[in-house]
Amino acid sequence: AVREALGAGDMALVTRLLGRPYSISGHVTHGRKLGRELGAGPNGGDGFRTLNLRFPHPKPAAHGIFVVRTHGLTAEPLDGVASLGARPTVDDSGRVLLEVHCLDWPAHLGAEGGYGKLVRVELLHKLRDEARYDGLAALTAAIAQDVSQARQWLTSSPHAAHAAERRQTTRDRIQGR
Repeated sequence: AVREALGAGDMALVTRLLGRPYSISGHVTHGRKLGRELGAGPNGGDGFRTLNLRFPHPKPAAHGIFVVRTHGLTAEPLDGVASLGARPTVDDSGRVLLEVHCLDWPAHLGAEGGYGKLVRVELLHKLRDEARYDGLAALTAAIAQDVSQARQWLTSSPHAAHAAERRQTTRDRIQGR
């Protein structure tokens, strides 16, 4: 039932079935650093920097673009948007990769602060299927739209608010508050 719900992109059902959001864990690896160039402004900026996690299975049960929450980089989880799939616009190898763009990157981590860290990425909500775009400009526009939709979902979703509340309660119990 979980694999079927993942395949359908019904992350709310997946969360109900598992009792927690579906997550993928791994070490952050170096990529091509293309995300830094996509969407970077004329004054510099980091564009759509991503954390790359190799996915060992050639056919993941879930695939597409997701609203995510990443644990392991800082004391608090970081909200973001992620692509789980083969990246058809920029890579013809068919290799599956999880690429996470954290919406608000902590400055104290610096540009290279995520590499080598073990992170857990919760897939909270599916935004859309993966797509092939005609060039990097079209891909950049799609990513900007994904970021906007992720921010909107995170501010309006009862699940997102509940997850933050549940996380606070669990942390308080662990710390004896």
